[in-house]
Amino acid sequence: MGKLDGSCLCGAVTYGCDADPVATAVCHCTECQKQTGTSFSVLVAVPRDALEIKGDSLASFTTVGTDSGRDVSRQFCRDCGSPIVSLADAMPQVAFIKAGTLDDTSWLEPTLHVWCDSKQPWVPLEGQTEALLPRGVPA
Repeated sequence: MGKLDGSCLCGAVTYGCDADPVATAVCHCTECQKQTGTSFSVLVAVPRDALEIKGDSLASFTTVGTDSGRDVSRQFCRDCGSPIVSLADAMPQVAFIKAGTLDDTSWLEPTLHVWCDSKQPWVPLEGQTEALLPRGVPA
């Protein structure tokens, strides 16, 4: 696929990843809803050690995963507020890039929906060909 590059809205935080995505997903968990200010978050899972993030304005807010009970570091630009990546202690090899921050999303086709139990009732999933999981990805 090639390199995945992206940035926050103001450009103070940039990143690059030389690895192919492990998965692409739409997350309907309540934490993603609150972080994005909308009904879901589109994520690109990549090997954590292949992701390089740069920028002095990178900040983090930690939540606790509902199923795992372990920390999830939600990293964002403190200057413009753009969410960049989520790092879950329960999945230490993976980083979840917020797809809206990618420079090129023309290739993106999510292959699964997670946390469908907490999706907004007005978000239709009927007829979806992707996998639909009521909660997170089984460990």
